[in-house]
Amino acid sequence: MADIVIINPRFDISFWGLEHCMKLFGKRANLPVACLALLAALVPDHHDVTVIDENVEDIDFDRLGRADLVCLTGMSIQGGRLIEILEEVRSRGVLVVVGGPMATVEPEVLEGLADVIFVGEADETWPRFLREWEQGAHQGRYEQAERTDMARLPLPRVDLLKADRYMFGSLQISRGCPFTCEFCDIIVTFGRKPRLKASEQVLAELEAFERAGLKIVFVVDDNLIGNKRAIKSVLRDIVKWQQERAYPLTLFTEASLDLAEDEELMQLMGLANFQSVFIGIETPNEDSLRETKKLQNVRPNAGTLLERVRRVQQHGLDVWCGMIVGFDHDDPSIFEVMPKFLAEARISAALIGMLHAIPTTPLYDRLKQAGRLHDEEVSEIYGTNVDPLGMSPQQLRDGFIRVMQACYEADAYFQRLDAQFIDERGNALRSDLCRAEHGSEVAVEKIRGARIDKKQLPEIVASRPTVHQLQNGQSNAFVPDLGGLGIVGAGKPAADV
Repeated sequence: MADIVIINPRFDISFWGLEHCMKLFGKRANLPVACLALLAALVPDHHDVTVIDENVEDIDFDRLGRADLVCLTGMSIQGGRLIEILEEVRSRGVLVVVGGPMATVEPEVLEGLADVIFVGEADETWPRFLREWEQGAHQGRYEQAERTDMARLPLPRVDLLKADRYMFGSLQISRGCPFTCEFCDIIVTFGRKPRLKASEQVLAELEAFERAGLKIVFVVDDNLIGNKRAIKSVLRDIVKWQQERAYPLTLFTEASLDLAEDEELMQLMGLANFQSVFIGIETPNEDSLRETKKLQNVRPNAGTLLERVRRVQQHGLDVWCGMIVGFDHDDPSIFEVMPKFLAEARISAALIGMLHAIPTTPLYDRLKQAGRLHDEEVSEIYGTNVDPLGMSPQQLRDGFIRVMQACYEADAYFQRLDAQFIDERGNALRSDLCRAEHGSEVAVEKIRGARIDKKQLPEIVASRPTVHQLQNGQSNAFVPDLGGLGIVGAGKPAADV
């Protein structure tokens, strides 16, 4: 029996880390990385395994010095701290191994710092290493030959997480994305053929998070809808699971913009209690979208970017988005255009960044060949390793700062928030109320999940169109009867249609 410790290094303060507000909620971090509990589940039962997330607890290096094996995982943005931990653990004479996104895209940076490096997915190579290590015959590098069969993965060890210290849980349903965005490393790491877990696996994980006391779960798939047909089947089972338990969990996830082109998929996500969806919009500049091969965002027959965003919002899904400045087709005017686009799109939460070339991506290869990659020292000065084409590096850095200041100035932020949740919320709920009476089960479920205080309903209902307005074509809505929904005291209009 061996003492095995699996560590996720702390992140630096970031936009999505929400570090400055965690204490308000009595938490230490927003969510655990999904691989921690999975790696623990892949360790054979005859070993003792401990999970340490430095984002919710300090590392006791003396304790690590007594371990038989220490495993680290981490992204490139955790690289500095990951290397510090590697060096400290190795100095204590403990066998240390490393894998994850950074080891996959920048393995050369970690050479000589770890005894073993895992490149790519490690669902098969991690257990293989453990078997070979027990026999005293392990290798120094493992790279999985085939993509992981997601349907064969074990139930992650959620029980080993300090769940009470997180705002959300994290669950992965699928890996891979069918698209070819030039800057993205997901298709390099996970491939372009999406692979999904079975519904039984997904529901078991939801139950594990419910038992752990978490109420919100982030489905961390880089594109949940990469295989639309397959995910619809899983979503139907999630809907049934949620309904049978009176909706114990709120979900949010990431998806591509073609979500707006599938009515059934948007309805299923709403019924499954997905509250928000992060979409990679990237830029309102269509030339830049074509440049970076984000072709799913420039389909003429699907509508404009704004039309598709609003289509998703109208299904009760709050849209968050990723935006990028510094594409080759960007000039300084993008710094004025982007805040206006976000305001028109009513997107309150936008992750805005400068274009960055991740090693192994097509973008990195193209810019390296063109001699347009900054070295580490220059990258530190300008905040990105990309030498932009349509402006100077200083213009890009300063323009990015202006965009962030413009978008997150208090009035600008709350105007976007109000436009989505106040100006449109009443209209959307009234529409659902109207459709509910006329047989729309989707509308009924959306109302039940709307979390509207019943005291608000008389005011909402009172603002519905009158019979006179309907008869004179002043509204295309129907007047509903709320009795079947169990809504008390809402009243009815003077007459029914």
